[in-house]
Amino acid sequence: MKIKVATAEDNNLLANSIREKLGLFPDDLEFKYRAVNGADLLKKLNIDSSVDTILMDIEMPEMDGIEATQQVTRLYPQIKIIMLTVFDDEDKIFRSIQAGAMGYLLKDERPDKICEGIKEVMEGGAPMSPAIAAKSLRLLRNPDKLIQEESSEEFYLTKRETEVLNKLSLGLDYLEISDALFISPFTVRKHIENIYRKLQVHNKMTAVKKAIQHKII
Repeated sequence: MKIKVATAEDNNLLANSIREKLGLFPDDLEFKYRAVNGADLLKKLNIDSSVDTILMDIEMPEMDGIEATQQVTRLYPQIKIIMLTVFDDEDKIFRSIQAGAMGYLLKDERPDKICEGIKEVMEGGAPMSPAIAAKSLRLLRNPDKLIQEESSEEFYLTKRETEVLNKLSLGLDYLEISDALFISPFTVRKHIENIYRKLQVHNKMTAVKKAIQHKII
């Protein structure tokens, strides 16, 4: 029997890419529908909850993936949720698992790895990208370290966002930050978008200046 999969992804390009990846495995997976955010997902599930697994993005408007995961887990406990995101921040990993996510994969995983992850979660496993698994183990060993930097607390910057901001202050560009932190340029871009939004600025120079003023870096 095919595994019925729904997705929650606000980016049209990425949503189409994910659907194409799922379409490579027609014998194993059946694509049900895509929601553009958590609120939209809940509406669609209210109409049709015959879904086995949801691939859930984190950063979405109106209702993010972590809140949506919490709601879906409460209302539809039979549905398995795998976070499919660009974010590898420890706080997001921890909050996702707390909310009820059964797996955590990065979007740059190969199609076959995503398919394997879906099968694994349906068999009771907890699929994770290698980098996420390593960080999860560190969280288990050192749960007290899961705190934001005191200097960034006012703006709720994550540890990873603070690292990216620090690299920006050194004059590094997207590709250089990507290489330095071992993350994709797309992930760097998303982090910088979040930094600008949280600091309420619109360019690198202002972001760095504000970060220094507030002793974030």
